[in-house]
Amino acid sequence: MRVLVTGSAGRMGRSVVTALASSGHEVIGIDISPGDPADGACASVLAADVTDLGESFEVMSRYRPEAVVHLAAVATPFGRTDGLTYRVNTQAAFNVCEAAVHTGVRRVIVASSPTVIGYGAPDGSWTPSYLPLDEDHPVRPWNAYSLSKLAAEQTMRTFTAAAGDTVRFAAVRPCFVIPPEEWQGAPTQTGHSLTERLDDPSIAGASLFNYLDARDGGEMVDTLLAALPEIPNGEVFFAGAADALARAPLAGLLPRFHPTTEQAAAVLTGTAPAFSSAKAERLLGWRAKRSWRTELPDAAAAPAADSTASTGGRLAEMSRRTRS
Repeated sequence: MRVLVTGSAGRMGRSVVTALASSGHEVIGIDISPGDPADGACASVLAADVTDLGESFEVMSRYRPEAVVHLAAVATPFGRTDGLTYRVNTQAAFNVCEAAVHTGVRRVIVASSPTVIGYGAPDGSWTPSYLPLDEDHPVRPWNAYSLSKLAAEQTMRTFTAAAGDTVRFAAVRPCFVIPPEEWQGAPTQTGHSLTERLDDPSIAGASLFNYLDARDGGEMVDTLLAALPEIPNGEVFFAGAADALARAPLAGLLPRFHPTTEQAAAVLTGTAPAFSSAKAERLLGWRAKRSWRTELPDAAAAPAADSTASTGGRLAEMSRRTRS
């Protein structure tokens, strides 16, 4: 397919472009500053601002893609003013969906965020209904970024309802994205190295120790794009590593930074993460392959990973059965 990727030069965008091109798709990269986002993997790149509805229509009309992966956004909370963050992220999601539907695009994936769950609220009152967190967990955004991402999900659902089965939609909530260069010591989105995030749990604790290798994210998007015609329309998926970005089990770590999680965190034994990607494994057959234990050069001294498969998935299913 011809696939148009917005935010193609970003942390996850570069790996999405690479994964799609490796699968034989013709990839069109769209970014405010696109450069050459993935070592020539794009068939074409164009500088464009999709917060402008006219530009969104122009890029769709120029390239006539069969599918769109919308990643472009203000990528982190508090990196810009709240008003700009909310305006950019919500307007871009609406514009891309609107232009895609009206120019004949048949498959659309929209990037959301795990932050819609609402962890890290400054009053310390956030309490998970259960752990690990899955797509059925109640959402409770508390800042402009997480609210804008929830709005993007709702925008996707609204267009799904309006377009019916003529356009297939989905949203992805990728965990804290780590591109390949950050395993080699480049600073992460927070400015810390990955070794620093492991050595000082308070850094990763703010995000419940979630993460995702960008290459796994690219492969997940590629898998989802292929599966869209076969799965229910308008689904939302978490995408995270199969373990936590922590040297110790989260059952003990999480309550140190989020005291209200103590009861729920007790089920997170071994290397289990706080976020479950069981739905993606069940519906798409996708599971993250990479871990900080396999990718970080100095990880040899880390405790061995849990050898049992799909720990987070099994915990999520156990929690779901308990709630039933």
